[in-house]
Amino acid sequence: MSSTVFYRKWRPQTLAEVVGQEQVIQTLRNALRSGQVAHAYLFCGPRGTGKTSTGRILAKAVNCLNNKGKGEPCNKCDMCMDITAGRALDVIEIDAASTGGVDDIRDLREKVRFAPNKARYKVYIIDEVHMVSKEGFNALLKTLEEPPPYVMFILATTEAHKVLPTILSRCQRFDFRRISQAAAIARLEYICGKEGIKIEPEALSLITRSATGSLRDAENLLEQLSAYYGSNITIEQTRSMLGLSDDIRVKKLAQQIITQNVSAGLTTLNSIVDDALDLNQFNRELVHYLRDILMVKAGLKGEVGLSKEEISEVKKLAKQASVNNIIKAIKLFGRAEISFENYYSLPMELALIECSQPEIKEVKASIPETIDKGHQKPPSVEPAPTKTKTRKTKQLPPEDIEAAAESKPPAGGTAPGELQVKWKRMLDNLPHDVKKGASITLMKHSCVPVAIEDNTVVLEFSYPRLKEKMEETSNKKVAEEIISDFLGQPHHIRCILKKKDNKKEKPKDYLVKAAVEMGAEIISMERENEQ
Repeated sequence: MSSTVFYRKWRPQTLAEVVGQEQVIQTLRNALRSGQVAHAYLFCGPRGTGKTSTGRILAKAVNCLNNKGKGEPCNKCDMCMDITAGRALDVIEIDAASTGGVDDIRDLREKVRFAPNKARYKVYIIDEVHMVSKEGFNALLKTLEEPPPYVMFILATTEAHKVLPTILSRCQRFDFRRISQAAAIARLEYICGKEGIKIEPEALSLITRSATGSLRDAENLLEQLSAYYGSNITIEQTRSMLGLSDDIRVKKLAQQIITQNVSAGLTTLNSIVDDALDLNQFNRELVHYLRDILMVKAGLKGEVGLSKEEISEVKKLAKQASVNNIIKAIKLFGRAEISFENYYSLPMELALIECSQPEIKEVKASIPETIDKGHQKPPSVEPAPTKTKTRKTKQLPPEDIEAAAESKPPAGGTAPGELQVKWKRMLDNLPHDVKKGASITLMKHSCVPVAIEDNTVVLEFSYPRLKEKMEETSNKKVAEEIISDFLGQPHHIRCILKKKDNKKEKPKDYLVKAAVEMGAEIISMERENEQ
């Protein structure tokens, strides 16, 4: 028992049936009506947007026996039916990926000289034309520029930038756009009506969103769903087939990102890892949900494809964050694709921590405002001496920095003062290296050097999971190489976990710490204690 797949069965047979390419269709229809048809066309655009289908329709229209200024093939005459069935000898489809060599093009150039067997035009549809070799393009140039009057070339490609400029200049170029979600849904609804498939509107929305503008991909997904679940398809079945988690933790983690609850966010990520979910897929859903929050924050509602209940939830989250913070989260998690198996959840963990860090400009602007308002340091309240001394080494005057850098190191290795002076400079000068990316990221965002003990640099971490990542053999080896090269002597590293105070840390303490690390000085803690 043979059957035809949906994207072939429901391939458009007229220009009017082509979805989402109005600017292309109107131009071709006008050319057919006026008889001003070009000898060479270049159709370029993403996959599944109708390039080859439009080429076949154009081949039928120029050879249709009943097309008298209509601009459309009749699909009833012998020529139209032969071309639709794929048995017309004068419409030749070529796959340049397999026949794009210079010998193949020379053979094509020889066959072009022969008149069409039955049709008015001999039409060559060359798919993936960017795969033709440079020598093949050169062999085709003259024929493409001045073909016989009965020959038409239709070139299709997904990568127009790879086509030689000399070829582009000899063709009329049409750019096909990705199919909009609304247009794709309308086409799928039409197919479902013809096939007797009942599917929930939310499921259609998910299918078209996953297809990312390719109607062929959307039709394939619909066929897979109907083959597995039958004629009644629900949103839950669609999520299961597409591999979407529909995990409540997507919304939960988004809320923790918006509220900058790092501890709870790390706990959520650990639970996702423990449940063996696909982190790449989970991260994509998270970024998409953050994007929905941004769109609602910007005033868009119906355009994001959410129900009224979902929009209500998103609006509550959008009110808790600024546009800049949401954009920052989207950028950080958008770059956190998990591509190294050994590091797994680390990119998402670092993105979560970095989301909670305040902007440098905001911290610098807030400190002078406190000084201008006349807040003075009371004699009875002072920050811990150890913390103040440790932080003040980061904002030494230039002459003191030079003196510290030139200070004589102990017999065991580099002086701690020199390490603290050089640490930031070392991190700023690190080159981008994909192989060392995880180690460099850990050194930049997850730890601080606190001491040197017998040529061993002690690195302090705030989170146990990040400490464990640095202690992995590959990461530790890279970090030791970087530190040793910069300091000029072999050094090892030892990772320790930052000790927590007996008193509970206040929710805003990490902001104070971030400001101090960037060069601020604590003026008073009186207001904070009163609260």
